[in-house]
Amino acid sequence: MPVCCCRCSLPGHFRDTETEGEIFNSLVQYFGDNLGRKVKAMPLVEETSLLEDSSVTLPVVVIGNGPSGICLSYMLSGYRPYLSPEAVHPNAILYSKLEEARHLSIVDQDLEYLSEGLEGRSSNPVAVLFDTLLHPGADFGHDDPSVLHWKLEQHHYIPHLVLGKGPPGGAWHNMEGSMLTISFGNWMELPGLKFKDWASSKRRNLKGDRVLPEEVARYYKHYVKVMGLQKNFRENTYITSVSRLCRDPDDNDDGQDKSISAQQQIEKSKFITRNWEVQGYQRVDDGSHVPFCLFAENVALATGTLDSPARLEVEGEDFPFVFHSMPEFGAAVSRGKLRGRVDPVLIVGSGLTAADAVLCAYNNNIPVIHVFRRRVTDPSLIFKQLPKKLYPEYHKVYHMMCTQLCSADSNLLSDYTSFPEHHVLSFKSDMKCILQSVSGLKKIFKLSAAVVLIGSHPNLSFLKEQGCYLGHNSSQPITCKGNPVEIDAYTYECVKEAHLFALGPLVGDNFVRFLKGGALGVTHCLAVRQKKKQHLFVEREGGDGIA
Repeated sequence: MPVCCCRCSLPGHFRDTETEGEIFNSLVQYFGDNLGRKVKAMPLVEETSLLEDSSVTLPVVVIGNGPSGICLSYMLSGYRPYLSPEAVHPNAILYSKLEEARHLSIVDQDLEYLSEGLEGRSSNPVAVLFDTLLHPGADFGHDDPSVLHWKLEQHHYIPHLVLGKGPPGGAWHNMEGSMLTISFGNWMELPGLKFKDWASSKRRNLKGDRVLPEEVARYYKHYVKVMGLQKNFRENTYITSVSRLCRDPDDNDDGQDKSISAQQQIEKSKFITRNWEVQGYQRVDDGSHVPFCLFAENVALATGTLDSPARLEVEGEDFPFVFHSMPEFGAAVSRGKLRGRVDPVLIVGSGLTAADAVLCAYNNNIPVIHVFRRRVTDPSLIFKQLPKKLYPEYHKVYHMMCTQLCSADSNLLSDYTSFPEHHVLSFKSDMKCILQSVSGLKKIFKLSAAVVLIGSHPNLSFLKEQGCYLGHNSSQPITCKGNPVEIDAYTYECVKEAHLFALGPLVGDNFVRFLKGGALGVTHCLAVRQKKKQHLFVEREGGDGIA
């Protein structure tokens, strides 16, 4: 479905009147239904300006169509969570708070008050709150039902577009299909559609609680369709620039941005403020790129962090035998390029993706040299946080890491050799690598391939400074664990940029269980602001002199 263009170098090339009509109707609903006034009285909503003029400003543009973007679209579309009449939450204090405002949706309640005192596996309090409402007792091994039920309240609809490179589901469509997810299937689900119900409707027999990434990807794609969210999604879109057009007076020390033109000053006085310009292109069926430009009052970053694999930054890392992703390595194995090779594969990293690569090589009879900087007894290793019964394959890798260590004479074992507290110094053109231990001892090995799996960074090249200025440490790139985007804990608005929101892995929530809290925080913030604007507009239109 093509993007609705506000400014295009190929006018009329990919305008879709049905799509534009849907968006127009959404804007009518947003302004007309909520305010109870004639749409023509509102700026930026006449059909001519929407379809032909470049002055249309969307309330929200979401960049990224993975589970974070999908869940946000679900809630912006008017779906509201309420405490179920029959529900009793195991946390008595939280349940008492919920009982106080049972008639209100969670979106309309004080999230800080509800989150107070809760603990969980996310550093974001709203994420912990929403998770305990959706999955009570999950951290204690319980599979209790959600205490929420959902209502579609169309008068709460906030017009928005969700832009993604591929189909809804984001990076889940690109993950290695042979590995099971780290999370249980029900933890991967989004509000309103149980994963098991979807699987049974597709006649898929789930053999266990964990599922394949390709099943999760299909579920997310189906979710968008069955929830009626398609009109908000645009596929095959690539963002090249997100830039600030104007700032609120509170955003500037002198209360005024002198670079704003007179036209922009007029625009600022309208009901929707044109804060952001989003530029990019859409790849169409014939392979050509069609540029587009959208204007938005608010932008939500839901890109995830899998775009750019982290690098060692050592000599020879760009040689073709050095891979930086599991799909690359898996493809090489599938094509039989590494089978029957005497020389081992070097795998660098101590996380679960590196463990997946070890299993892939091990199961295909490819010898492995496994290099990582940490001690095998390091308490922060992810393997120590996984129950053995639920994750036997990862504990098999951890057992090998601890027991099949390199010898003093550097002789390799036949199938797998572990090199803890080592790092790569360089790769050579003759497919050799130089390793160095923590004591400074160097070792040289001949390889058949190398796989560097030490994490990844989001691609925020469309923002100024690659988005670094948004992080807790503005001198470092944004990462999920080390330097997430700094946000307000309850609204998910960027501390250093008003009207810009971030959620999901960008703010440290790498599990689907917790990224749903970001959608709640953003929707709550926008709903509060929308009510304030409506109140101001009604006063202004009433002619009582209040502005």
